[in-house]
Amino acid sequence: MFVLKKIFQLRDKTHQDEEKPFLEHLEDLRVVITRLVLTLVIAMSVCFVFRNELMEIIRRPVEQVWQVSQQDKMPKGPVPLDLDTWEMAKKAARDISSFTPAQREHYYKLLDPDGERNLKFHTETVVFYRAAIDMENTNGKGEEFIEGLPGLEPELKEQLTALMVEGKQPDAAVDSRGKLVLMQALNPTEGFMLSIKLSLVAGIVISFPLLLLFTLQFILPGLKSNEKRAMWPAMIIGFGLFLTGVLFSYYFVLPKVLDFFYNYSQEMGVTNEWRIGYYISFATQFTLIFGLSFELPVVVMTMVKLGILNYEIMKNTRSYAILAIVVIAAIITPTPDAFTLLLLAGPMVFLYEICIWLAYFHRKKEREAELAEQEELRQKLLAAPPLTAAYDEDGDDYDSDSDGPSYSHDDYFDHDGDEIDVDEQMEIYRREHEHLFDHDEDEGDEEDNGTYDFGDDELDDEHTEVDYTESYRPEDSDESEADDIDDDDDDDIRKHDGSKDEERSD
Repeated sequence: MFVLKKIFQLRDKTHQDEEKPFLEHLEDLRVVITRLVLTLVIAMSVCFVFRNELMEIIRRPVEQVWQVSQQDKMPKGPVPLDLDTWEMAKKAARDISSFTPAQREHYYKLLDPDGERNLKFHTETVVFYRAAIDMENTNGKGEEFIEGLPGLEPELKEQLTALMVEGKQPDAAVDSRGKLVLMQALNPTEGFMLSIKLSLVAGIVISFPLLLLFTLQFILPGLKSNEKRAMWPAMIIGFGLFLTGVLFSYYFVLPKVLDFFYNYSQEMGVTNEWRIGYYISFATQFTLIFGLSFELPVVVMTMVKLGILNYEIMKNTRSYAILAIVVIAAIITPTPDAFTLLLLAGPMVFLYEICIWLAYFHRKKEREAELAEQEELRQKLLAAPPLTAAYDEDGDDYDSDSDGPSYSHDDYFDHDGDEIDVDEQMEIYRREHEHLFDHDEDEGDEEDNGTYDFGDDELDDEHTEVDYTESYRPEDSDESEADDIDDDDDDDIRKHDGSKDEERSD
């Protein structure tokens, strides 16, 4: 419930237009779960058709382990010997043990007609080799048995001596590969349930992009159209990382781990007869864990995009992150050995280092974008025309009806980059509006034509209290309403306008 609450809060943050009630969140969750289940069912159905091919694929690492371990034990004798020929010779030695010489010749002619495998020679080698192994296990005189065996051809004796090298003795049991590779099902329904499990894992792998897409659509519903388009490349990258982790585990890590446990058991004298159910659970869990662990860059870069992490935080906390990765790898690995832990933690640490560099380039890109935006804004401000007075109608910085001074706001901008001097700007304003100020610090008399008192005295009411209602004459108003203007105010306006004309003529 706690996890659902946090997810719902994240959905509300990404979709701030409105907050959905809890039940609507649950409805969206139901829709997403339905999509996920249907996607998995379809993918599983497709994979179930190829269940036999999937079984061969999942057993291949075990077969590789057996082949590598046995091929290393093949002797460098006078007659070349490969693993398949050795297995065939062991079966032949068992089958013809009671045959007459003529019957044996007939058997070799049908099984190896061209003699390319030297099956007759290797079958005789197997017979004497088993006897030597039994003698070695009984009293430790296996090599003495071979050296003192009468009537033995020198080539065959040399071959047996190469086989008896300590630590390099191949398996003499018949069908030893079958015990490990074919495995055993100890339950009537085990084969069918294993097919279902393989189909489920394969369905998760092939449908992973859609599963990830549906999950992100539920968690981040407020994405814009361009962000949704950018999600598809992210899905491709995420699927590529997941597939890389699965293939890395299948082709490199899993064979190494299986080889380690196989040889360890043999050194202890334990026969390796693995149960197929346990092996498939182990192998599928192993590959899925590696695939999901390779999604670390997707998680980290998402947190960088959301502003939760950045380059400085990741660089300064690198040691703590590596420790956390090692702890998480120790928890999720299906085996308790340190070798598997290192094989999982190593790639994760490497991917985290890549994430640090990606965060660095992300920060650099953002800074360059901010600088470019600031430079573009600066160029627009410099290219903009200077502001003119509000009463300028013809664009020549002063009223065409008057001969007043040129007035431009250009003087009020700080061009040299220092702070604007307020007193200096006030002086500029006073100089350009000199005819409006009262210079003798009296109450703005008629001679001065002042409407503003620049001194400490009060403004002249005669010039400040002017009725401008005459400028407003609605079309539907009566002439009597226009005649209501006070005659004294009309005289004041005419006197004020006349003084202005005299000053301009001077």
